[in-house]
Amino acid sequence: MALDIPGATGSRPDATPLDESGAEDLLRGICFKTGPPRTVGVELEWLIHDRERPHVPVGQERLDSAVEAVRALPLSAALTLEPGGQLELSSQPAGSLMECVATTAADLAAVRASLGSAGLAPVGLGVDPWQTAHRRLREPRYEAMETALDRAGPAGRAMMCTSASVQVCLDAGEEEPGPLGHGRRWQLAHLLGAVLVAAFANSPFQQGRRTGWSSTRQALWTDLDPGRTLAPGTGHAPREAWAAHVLDTTVLCIRCESGPWNVPENLTFREWIRTGSPRPPVRADLDYHLTTLFPPVRPRGHLELRMIDAQSGPDGWLVPLAVTTALFDDPEAAETVYRAVKPLAETAGSSAAPRNPLWTAAAREGLADPELRAAAVACFGAALPALERMGASDAVRDTVAAFTDRYVARGRCPADDLPEPDDLTDLSLLTERKAASA
Repeated sequence: MALDIPGATGSRPDATPLDESGAEDLLRGICFKTGPPRTVGVELEWLIHDRERPHVPVGQERLDSAVEAVRALPLSAALTLEPGGQLELSSQPAGSLMECVATTAADLAAVRASLGSAGLAPVGLGVDPWQTAHRRLREPRYEAMETALDRAGPAGRAMMCTSASVQVCLDAGEEEPGPLGHGRRWQLAHLLGAVLVAAFANSPFQQGRRTGWSSTRQALWTDLDPGRTLAPGTGHAPREAWAAHVLDTTVLCIRCESGPWNVPENLTFREWIRTGSPRPPVRADLDYHLTTLFPPVRPRGHLELRMIDAQSGPDGWLVPLAVTTALFDDPEAAETVYRAVKPLAETAGSSAAPRNPLWTAAAREGLADPELRAAAVACFGAALPALERMGASDAVRDTVAAFTDRYVARGRCPADDLPEPDDLTDLSLLTERKAASA
């Protein structure tokens, strides 16, 4: 998850308090910035494990030393450490898919080499198969987040400390209607998102046991604070729906200059504006509030697709990046895929993602669900020619084709290839996995 923190830790005393109409105007203006799709980015989260004893937690000093060495690398991507010690690389916006692939691959090669010299490896799984939730970062944000999320149960801590993902970032789309219009892309993201959950499900374990889910990570997101992780309701245009959703979601915390941050209960941002207590909110507070919302698709000027489990192997991350970009940014593929996934809306029903039957089936069954399998076959079938039209390299197209043959065509997902946690003593099964299981 992206835990970026805009602004200072508190609000300037002379900052202008927000009113409701001003807040709504800001949200409508900053969250969907339209124009021809031309940029792409990716955020890759990795679990960090010992190469020889992956089931044993990495010591704090050893992890800190390894992270400092990675920070010293001349990376193109931004580097952050997540609450449980996961490492995240956030690429710069790239002008094309191949530019994004090239810079990210170069960064990952450097990171793997640096971690390898310390006997560590970045592991691509949606949820750590061995470790319990142990928060390593003691910053006010995470103290407040843990307090707030604990109110809904243990899923919040597990999400913060043991999960990892591939997040694909794409332009919001054009102002005009059509396959590249922002309204169509917003709707497509919430239907195609379920297909992406199913196709890339890669987290069947938690604390050494099978959970009954192909994507335990997605199950965790569904279980924690529902307002914070839900998509906006349907029936309104994207800007209006998102603005209302943001203001009607509870405030996770109110920052202060010193001491623990205030963690109110059941205070929406709208109510905070109206009451002005414990202090009136300002623009910096609204910016910060946005970083504490974790829907499956988060509009941040661009669209941040957050539903994909981290992927195993040296180039597993490349497949969801390439497929998602092709299906959104190639007009022919976008139109084909929209027709393929539109019938899924009936299965989804009126409940918002991820708390609806479609997304639940995707997380639990992966591509064993016949409806999702059929949609995935259509989507991946459209992606391959789209990648050729977009100028993707032979290596990228071959990697996507191999994933399609290995999983999608067979109604399988990466979770189906994983051995039991007790048999994952050889990390090469995850970091260098190439051959299909029997």
